[in-house]
Amino acid sequence: MDTANLLWGLLFGAIGLGFLIYARRERAPVPLLAGLGLSIFPFFVTNTFWLVVIGVVLTAVPYFIRL
Repeated sequence: MDTANLLWGLLFGAIGLGFLIYARRERAPVPLLAGLGLSIFPFFVTNTFWLVVIGVVLTAVPYFIRL
């Protein structure tokens, strides 16, 4: 594991925590799932490119899908 993976994982984990806090207050299911995904997926993705791509997609999901 290199430094880039650690920093990107930290960034997406922090964004995921923000989504989880927001989802708890607003009782919104889409940010909850996105927050869980953002908090968990860096443990399983080792390639930096795919880490960034998946993280950006999961970060954008609550913006485009509103329930």
